[in-house]
Parts: sequence; structure tokens; C-alpha cells
Amino acid sequence: MTDPIISVRNLKKHYKMKGGALNRSVGFAKAVDGVSFDIYPGETLGLVGESGCGKSTVATSLVRLEEPTDGSVIFNGGEWASTSSHSDTEPRSNDVTTFDKRDLKRFRRGAQMIFQDPSSSFDPRMTVGGSVAEMLLVHGMDDKQRRRAIVEDLLERVGLSAEDYDRYPHEFSGGQKQRIALARALVLNPDFIVADEPVSALDVSIKAEILSLLKDIQEEFNLSMLFISHDMSVIREVCDRVAVMYLGEIVELGQTETIFNNPKHPYTEALISAIPTPDPRTSQKGIKLEGTVPDPSNPPSGCKFHTRCHRVIQPDRWDLDQQVWRRLLNFRDRIQAGAIELDTLRENVTRQEDKGAVSADDAITSEIRKEFNLPQKLDDPDAESTLAEATEALADDDFERAAQQLTETFTTPCEETDPAEVSHSDTHTSACLLNDEEQSPMNAATTND
Repeated sequence: MTDPIISVRNLKKHYKMKGGALNRSVGFAKAVDGVSFDIYPGETLGLVGESGCGKSTVATSLVRLEEPTDGSVIFNGGEWASTSSHSDTEPRSNDVTTFDKRDLKRFRRGAQMIFQDPSSSFDPRMTVGGSVAEMLLVHGMDDKQRRRAIVEDLLERVGLSAEDYDRYPHEFSGGQKQRIALARALVLNPDFIVADEPVSALDVSIKAEILSLLKDIQEEFNLSMLFISHDMSVIREVCDRVAVMYLGEIVELGQTETIFNNPKHPYTEALISAIPTPDPRTSQKGIKLEGTVPDPSNPPSGCKFHTRCHRVIQPDRWDLDQQVWRRLLNFRDRIQAGAIELDTLRENVTRQEDKGAVSADDAITSEIRKEFNLPQKLDDPDAESTLAEATEALADDDFERAAQQLTETFTTPCEETDPAEVSHSDTHTSACLLNDEEQSPMNAATTND
């Protein structure tokens, strides 16, 4: 099998957090926390996830625009594809994280980056031709006429004209600027490109044009690409394989069609369900993920996705409706965080015109259940007893007792165990406890690749 052009192993990027009067270190924000993947010659790997999951930090760490905290990035392209040493006696490492300035400059001839906002990546005082040609000058091409000829040819290849060389960035639309950014990335004839949300800021029609151009250019130049996006529909159109990222970790990796047809991680399932359906006659029920990606400086224990997961596992003692179970855990977490406005709920009760014979305490406990979409009575007597005691304690402003009742009774394996990576086939992996056959109703109902 062909060697990968890029092999990323256990890549980490942790940012030091400071606080207090003396501005001392108080911990780390783990933006990227042990990411591994390979990209093969001519392949496009999609890296997808919500904002804040660490995708762009992977990109900047991989090409060392930021220094990674740990891990290795093995590059087998550019000069490293054909040479193995600086001299006959000196071994030459191809780990990008160990490169000195000389090797890093050589590496960037073979690996380039396209940024999300092309406007901010161009000097407004330079012509676009000058900006693209600058890369050639930095890497030793002193012949001005030759530089211009190369850039003019590239501008035409990306759908612009040679005459655009002498124009300035403000004279171009967003889509045209992204074409120029692509020309700049190609000017050194790289083997590998990192495209960080290259079409997210563009209109739909322009987005389609740029995606088509990227695919054509990739085939023409036999490029390998890491394509970063939050849009699963774009990922499906462009990428050969997909890596799904959540809170600094890759939770699922596989061939694009395998991932879309048979997702093994609930987060992947939720992202796919959010893709709009073009047919208005087709009913679409997307999976709603409540809340936002947690703070990477204080991630949840166990599986980092369990605080939002619609398939979060119930212990053997419970057999509740899955939506009810998710809402019970949300209720528990809100109480632990002290994030319930009891005064507002009491005002709601007071505004109700017809309370009948219901006592004030019963009215407030009922309102609490309504606020969290919990049934007025759970099917399981033991679960109902715990919930009733917790809501009564909450009605008495006893947050501590309410939290204790819920945390002692309603727990999930997902918050206690960090899921190991499971192989579903030679090319498909995921990290979720649902794929443990001993606990997984989901796994039993589906067929592995």
C-alpha cells in the first residue's frame, strides 16, 4: 500500500490558562487532545465538527503556524519524498514538529494552507499578483518576468485572467479572492494543502463554483488535502474520507459513504441529520443537540460528548424513554450548576389563573417538570420517587439536597468511562461505549461494514 503523505500521531495543542491577581497558571485549555490520522497521495480527508471543537487548531498545529504541545507530524511529500538526508552521513527527520527553520521553510514548499477569510490574508497595499508571486521570491526565484509568467498562468487556471495580476484585493469579490488564495497555495507546486473552511463565507452559488474548482485542481495537480468544514453536505461532496471531531478528539473516522450511510457515533449521526433536505415534500426530523461544545479547559469526565448525547446510556436498573432519560440528566446537570431560576418559575405559577385545589408546593414542582419537559409522573416507581424528592427539595430552595438526590440515582456509564477506539472495518473506527457489544442496543441492530 502507498505510504501516506501525512501521518499525524497523538497531536496535541494545549493553551496555558492564567488567572488570579498574580496572573499565575491555573490550568490548560486542551484545544486538540491526541488526534491521529493519515492522508494518502491524491486523497482528501475531511475534518468536520461544530465551531469550537478544535478543527482549525489542528490545521495551524499541523503546518506549525502554532507550535504543537505534543505528538508527531510525519511528512512524506516535497523534498522528503525523494531525499533522506542533508548529507551522506546526517540522517534527516521528516517529523515536522522537529524541523528547524531551514527544514520548515522547505516543508512549506510542499505544504500550503488556504484560509477561511481570504480578505484578511491579503495585503491591501499589494497587487494580487504581487502577493502570489511573493511566495516564489521568498523561495529563491529572483527572475521577475518568470515569476509574473507563472502567476499569470495560475490566475487563468483558477478562472481569472492574466490581466488581474495588477489589480488590488478590494477590486475582487469574495469568490474571486478565494480563487486568488488557491492560486497562491498552488504557486510553489505543493503536494499537500490544508483548506480551512475555504467556502464557509461564500454564497451558495459561489460556494459550488469554488468546490468544483478545488476538485478539478486537485485532480490536475494530484494534490492531497485536509479539508476542514462544519458543513457535512460540503464534506460529502468533496472528501474521500471523513474524520469527525468533538472537543479536541476524533470520535469517528472512515470512508465518506460509509460514515454517511452507517454512522457509528451519535455525534456523527446528529451532524448528518442536520443536513437540509431539498425536497419540501420530505419530512425531516433532525437530532437536536442541546447546549454548546463544553469548555476545553474543563471538559466533562468520561466520554466528552455525554453531556449532549441523545443516546447517552442508561444503567441496567433503568428502562426509561430515551428522551426522558436525556432530560433527567439535563435537569441534574442544571441543578448541579445552580442554573435554575426558581423565582421565574414561581412567577409563572402566580400568573396562572386557575390552579384549582393544587397546593403552592405542588404547583411549583409541576412547573419545574414543565420547564424541563419532564413527565408529571415517570413510568418507573423508583425513578419517580427520586425525581419527586428532588423537585420538592428544589421547591424548598435546597439545591444541595436536590443535586444529591439526582447525582446518587441518575448516573450513566458514559460519564465514568473514557471510550476506547473500536474498529468496525479496516477503514472505519469510532470511540463510543454504544459500540461495546455488552452495552450496545445500537450495535446489535446494525451491521458492521
